[in-house]
Amino acid sequence: MDALLILGGVLLTLVGLVWLVSLAFATSLFWGIGSLLPPITLAYVVRHWNVARKAMLVIGLGFIPTIVGLSLLAARDPERLTAIFSLQWLPREVKPELDTELRGQLNGRTFKPQYGELIDGVLTLRAGTEFFAQQEVSIHLPAAVSGALALDVLPDDEGALPVVHLSWLEPGRELPESRRITRGYTLHLNLVPEAPNRLRGDFHLVMPPHFATSLSGKVELYSSHLRFRDGAVDRRHDSADTLAYVVRDYLQRRHHTRDVELAPLDDIKLPAARLELTVRGQIAGEAAEQPLVLLKTAQGWTVDGDDYPPLAVESQPEAKPRAAEAQPVAVAPTSNLDRRPRFSLERLLQNPGRYEHLLVRAHTERGGLAEGRFAGLDKDGNLRIRRVISGPGEAYYNLAPGEIVLLELLEP
Repeated sequence: MDALLILGGVLLTLVGLVWLVSLAFATSLFWGIGSLLPPITLAYVVRHWNVARKAMLVIGLGFIPTIVGLSLLAARDPERLTAIFSLQWLPREVKPELDTELRGQLNGRTFKPQYGELIDGVLTLRAGTEFFAQQEVSIHLPAAVSGALALDVLPDDEGALPVVHLSWLEPGRELPESRRITRGYTLHLNLVPEAPNRLRGDFHLVMPPHFATSLSGKVELYSSHLRFRDGAVDRRHDSADTLAYVVRDYLQRRHHTRDVELAPLDDIKLPAARLELTVRGQIAGEAAEQPLVLLKTAQGWTVDGDDYPPLAVESQPEAKPRAAEAQPVAVAPTSNLDRRPRFSLERLLQNPGRYEHLLVRAHTERGGLAEGRFAGLDKDGNLRIRRVISGPGEAYYNLAPGEIVLLELLEP
């Protein structure tokens, strides 16, 4: 209703303005040309009010529904009204979510993917936002991976190899063409995880000549269907992972425990504004089943009737330190270079050896705090932080990069 009022009012105002200009031209050529400039238009209305008053009446009538429509819109959806006045509806260059720089072609045509992911052992790069991608490469790995991935395949290799799927949409066609290749290609992957849920690294793929497909460069991939905004999960994104996060957070706060495990959510149809789900899983080690209603609001997905307060902040991180035999404490190497100004979690993951034995402090998403000397990455890519405990021995914290919201370097 508000959109119709605004549109009707604007159209009526435009009709009145066109009529006013026509009356000015009918008065004289000077007034007609001058009425195209607002100051002279106002002077014409004042000087020839008897002629211009009918057009001004139409313009005034146009303002009334416009103002009423804007008032209704402000009450119902203030964010949309702000977007209208800030001209966010104008077409503008959209910055890609992922930093991918690939050179090459797919089926003889330039391939520039806008989206990439590596989830459940399937690496996907696609161009186009429609249901059927304009171009797509998907690589089905023999097994799902977590953490870093290094893989090399040569044309003569045998055994359990990744399966490559190529698909493209020909001009004028509704359904895409697709090809499945099991061997005879060259593939190189060298991907490392980046917080909170991305993989970045080298990608190189060369198919047999008759496929006219060769891609090489850097890729950035999502490792889950969660999206993040200002360091927190973006609840506005439509995905099963987002809904699972919202439900888990709700159950943790409702039952005052972080020990919540969910079974996969079934029968989810997105996009939607309302979902009725039966959630199954374990809460504090006991089987549970509960019907929930999820609503999509301007702030994102939420559970209907959720008014439970946040959980109390824990004084210690969930990762419990384990005692070890007493060992000499490594002392940070002396250096004239202060690494603190440009330090970040991403820099540490890229070059962990540069920061070994330095004093760090990690803040986790659950409110925990781990302080000690950085002892490198374990085989799963988790950060090991060593801290001297009271009495003989040491304590180690193993923290996944995705759990850390802030990592501080405490010495040069």
